[in-house]
Amino acid sequence: VCPNKTIVIIMGKWQVSVEGYDAGEPIDLRKLDGTWRLQYTSAPDVLILLEAAAKLPFFQVGQIFQKFECQGQSEGGFVCNVVRWSIPNLLEELEGATLLVSARFSIVSLRNIYLQFEEISVQNINISEELQALIAPAILPRSFLSLQILQFIRALRTQFPVRNPGRRSVGGLYYLSYLDGNMLLGRAVGGVFIFTRAQPLV
Repeated sequence: VCPNKTIVIIMGKWQVSVEGYDAGEPIDLRKLDGTWRLQYTSAPDVLILLEAAAKLPFFQVGQIFQKFECQGQSEGGFVCNVVRWSIPNLLEELEGATLLVSARFSIVSLRNIYLQFEEISVQNINISEELQALIAPAILPRSFLSLQILQFIRALRTQFPVRNPGRRSVGGLYYLSYLDGNMLLGRAVGGVFIFTRAQPLV
């Protein structure tokens, strides 16, 4: 996902070529609906996560998804950016926790949608076997308290709204430059995105 300069040039030319096949067609929400896995991006806000994971031994980034919910809609829907991440030895490798950034979207032109971000949350925390053993050693009878601690961690969900009370939420334009049954190309301020169709997230 994290590009070097040569890849950026090659992918940029390829993307412009592919976009030409779908130019001028309106967004088909039936095709857009579902889960998409990120294969490539040049967006700085995503690259900073990937670069941090490459440099820091205590941080990992796994798969990144975009999930659209717009089945049966004609003017917009709901989208959620999903980032799987982990802290080695504390959480399960690559999928120790999930960062969710949710937004509502509305179609504003043939190919542009406007995102209104609503909430950021962290959930699906899966602690490592090492940490589980530390909290509740398998060689000893696990106490009610230690089991309660494990269940609390697994069910933990932290969230906070992006918008301020009485104010419009943070938002931005997202240009969907190509869409078919298996691939989604997008452009936003500062970067491009290439997604492929993925299985629904559990």
